[in-house]
Amino acid sequence: MSGKSRYNQGGVTGEEMWIRGAGSPLRMHDVMTTDFPVLRSDDTLRTAVTMMRSTRVDGIPVLDGNDSLAGLLTRSTVYDAILQGYPLDSPVKPWMIGTVVTVHPMEPFGLVAEIVKQSPVGMGVVVDDSSKVVGLFTKADMIMALFQEADLLSARLHAIYEAIPDGMVAVDAAGKLLLFNRAAQRLLHVDEDVLGLPAAELFPALGLEEVLAEGEPLLRKQTSHKNRSLLVNATPILEGEAVVGAIASVHDLTDVEKVAAELEVVKRIQHTLETVLNIAYDGIIVINENGKVTLINRALADFLGVRSEEVIGKHVSKVLENSRLQVVARTGVAEMSDVQEIKGVQYIVTRLPILEGEKVVGAVGKITFRRLKEFKELARRLESLENQVAYYREEMHRVEGGRRGIEAIVSCSMAMQKIKEDALVAAGSISTVLLRGESGTGKELFAQAIHLHSHRHRWPLVKINCAAIPETLLESELFGYADGAFTGARKGGKPGRLELANGGTLFLDEIGDMPLVLQAKLLRVLQEKEFEQIGGTGPVRIDVRIIAATNHDLEKAVESGKFRADLYYRLNVISVEIPPLRSRKEDMVPLAEFFVGKYNRILGANVEGLTKEALDALNRHHWPGNVRELENVIERAINFAMSGMIRLEHLPPYVFEQYGVNSDDSGIARGLDLQSRLQEAEKEALLQALDAAGGNKSEAARMLGISRSRLYEKLHKAGL
Repeated sequence: MSGKSRYNQGGVTGEEMWIRGAGSPLRMHDVMTTDFPVLRSDDTLRTAVTMMRSTRVDGIPVLDGNDSLAGLLTRSTVYDAILQGYPLDSPVKPWMIGTVVTVHPMEPFGLVAEIVKQSPVGMGVVVDDSSKVVGLFTKADMIMALFQEADLLSARLHAIYEAIPDGMVAVDAAGKLLLFNRAAQRLLHVDEDVLGLPAAELFPALGLEEVLAEGEPLLRKQTSHKNRSLLVNATPILEGEAVVGAIASVHDLTDVEKVAAELEVVKRIQHTLETVLNIAYDGIIVINENGKVTLINRALADFLGVRSEEVIGKHVSKVLENSRLQVVARTGVAEMSDVQEIKGVQYIVTRLPILEGEKVVGAVGKITFRRLKEFKELARRLESLENQVAYYREEMHRVEGGRRGIEAIVSCSMAMQKIKEDALVAAGSISTVLLRGESGTGKELFAQAIHLHSHRHRWPLVKINCAAIPETLLESELFGYADGAFTGARKGGKPGRLELANGGTLFLDEIGDMPLVLQAKLLRVLQEKEFEQIGGTGPVRIDVRIIAATNHDLEKAVESGKFRADLYYRLNVISVEIPPLRSRKEDMVPLAEFFVGKYNRILGANVEGLTKEALDALNRHHWPGNVRELENVIERAINFAMSGMIRLEHLPPYVFEQYGVNSDDSGIARGLDLQSRLQEAEKEALLQALDAAGGNKSEAARMLGISRSRLYEKLHKAGL
């Protein structure tokens, strides 16, 4: 760098300093001079005089050969050299000050100001972490920075003052009005031309003259000014022991008093309402949007054997057995003339949502104790309940008791642990859930777990396989039909799966195979919470959560027009992707052990486990049928082993032969007849077709040359 070169680090503008100061303390780099000359130690006094004359600086940093600070040449030392007769071509080194005040760019301004005050040369040099000179700081810079800080502080105080919602009024020691904010201008009806006038004459009710006289605060003074009720807090402004002014905050009480008067009217109305409700024969109970009881009349409290003050604030489910009032408060769907069992007796109840505009803020329930003449409606509902009971009994027998939660899903892999956590999140929500994964991965188990961990677990989980039911029957199975809807229809009609699932969850398996016409009707259920039966005369309102499952690529189905995009987005609110068994082999051993224990109990066997060779064969297999296929393989192996360990020869040949593993088949051959061999061959063909079709059952059926319903029969028969 030449002696005439200058540093210019891109100085900070006043506007930037203003903005920066609003969020952090002023620092050295905000106020330092970044455009300055520098000298080398071998530069001459002539060069220094020329620089000082052109820049009018009082000092110039002198750098050494490494561009680091060597000293500071001041205007005074140059004058001394010239007065002592030194020629202008003399070097500056003997005249520079070696002990220089240096500061870092990040030093707080307040600390730097103190350093400069003590500096004999009245300035400082700013150096960075590598000892390079990046700026100068003079007393003039310090004065300008102080002005900037004062302006900034004033702007902040003004902004705060104007932002305060209460009126703010300040006076000087003589009681003359200094300033007031917009809120005070509105409350006290004054203009800016009153500044400087005595505040006691403008608004004596504020009591500022009393505060100035006594020097003590005046708190919570209620007064009035121009027909407005005010609350005043005033305090003196002290400078040492002297009172130099006072400031008052003024709060408008007019609206508060109006609200208090309206509240008294509301209290009287509430008292009247409670009196009316308490003389009513029917039981009345009211809850808020969180299901907490806010009101219960005397008839219902006496019937339940409680005191009203004991149940107020409790959740309705802890007060009234089998209550669905919290469901109405959550969904906003009214339930008219429903049947509810209380203390072993069935009563007619009506549940209505309480609305504020479009928002549901609670619900009210009415229990009719006397007998009603609505026999037709009651008979129809009882028939529907009988149909539901019959369906539930069938489901209970089919699923071995059927209540398995998330803890019953056997896994130890990190992937499945994450899926379980996602399922619990889905259980706590009310949104629709889309379960995705290949056949046999356990989508139905996850649907059941989500239902059982949700607030709907006391109501049914109803399942329907959209691919296993012919398209001509799927609509009636899903939506039901009315009496006389078509030739051969059952007398009295038949409720669909949606109606059977009311209050609970509907699990739509293989949703990707649902026909487009039914997709439109299902979309209406999701959007409107209602549907129409086949042959029905009006909409049926329901409260059902939908969990759907598929092994299809729904995005491609939407692109090809086989699946409605609007239905896809309504279903795909919470998506849970269940990985195939081949991608989580660490789950193989715990799953195999679980199925060994299960079929030991079912078959009365005493199998202890699997040999290493058998486990190796299981780990090498591709498992196109996933967990369902593994369960079938273990069941078959236990049938052949019955005790001891499951060995390689107990497994189906297709599990190990395709990997070049040999086994002694003699033991198996003696136990297999022709029918068994045919069944094994058919099962292997099914698995190969599913594997080739990527789990798509429609494509696998086409490859095998059979119908889709026939494929489902064979998969069920083979345990797949």
